[in-house]
Amino acid sequence: MKKFLFHIAVICITIIGVLFLADYSYTEIYNNSKPRNKIALAYLGEAKKYDVIFLGSSRANNHFVPNIFIERGFKAYNYGMSGSRLEESALLLELLLEKGTKIKNLVVEVDLNINSNGYSEGTRILFYPFLRKSNTIRSYYKNIPEFDQLYYFPFYKYIKNDAKIGARELFFTATQKPSHNMELFGFSPLEKTGKKMQYDLSRYHPKRNKGYEKIKELCKIYNVNIIAVTTPMCENTKNIKYFDDVVKLYPEIYNLEDVITDESCFSSCGHMNEKGAKKFTLYLLNRFFK
Repeated sequence: MKKFLFHIAVICITIIGVLFLADYSYTEIYNNSKPRNKIALAYLGEAKKYDVIFLGSSRANNHFVPNIFIERGFKAYNYGMSGSRLEESALLLELLLEKGTKIKNLVVEVDLNINSNGYSEGTRILFYPFLRKSNTIRSYYKNIPEFDQLYYFPFYKYIKNDAKIGARELFFTATQKPSHNMELFGFSPLEKTGKKMQYDLSRYHPKRNKGYEKIKELCKIYNVNIIAVTTPMCENTKNIKYFDDVVKLYPEIYNLEDVITDESCFSSCGHMNEKGAKKFTLYLLNRFFK
């Protein structure tokens, strides 16, 4: 019986040891490799000086074209992340600022993403490889129900989220495989033109948003000029007054929802294609950066 228990103990200790080793190896590779996404770039990349950066969800990622600013002599980058909420945008901004990145102007998309104070699980996962090393990331996530498992259980965060930060992504990171979302200074263009587009905003109601409040607080502390904007929707959008309600809630937000209306500029009702994005970015440049 003692032999049996001894063997069980050896097996358990070996498994735990392997898990600790795997967790350490994954974490070290992610923390010491060339960034493959914008979160890693914000955390691991060198501190830079920007005239303007862009933040927000896919409606920032697909709508703001840094090259248009760069061609006019600005240093610009699009840190918008598809699927993200303003909580993740605030955390990314804080990571940039606390390591010494200088930002003169921040253009942040604030529209459909203040419909709730929720978070994006898919985007949040991309911060997990840096959870042990970053006090700032821990401060955002210390109160989530899963924090103890993510922080204290070896390799748990990688096993559970294998599709996002598992073996496949680790291999691409270790081999420095280029990532599309790092091209074009962070801008992700949509090519197609949509047909018979429509969208219903009837169930959307803007709310006070903790992430947006945090972004404003950070901009005040670090002396960053913040330009908060809504971005265009297709003409066939039900309850378009939602955008007026956004401005009533936060009067400093510029409502630019109707700046682009040509259907040929949209890939879907909520996202402009590259043609529309270029028109919209040029409008921003001429209106706010003369």
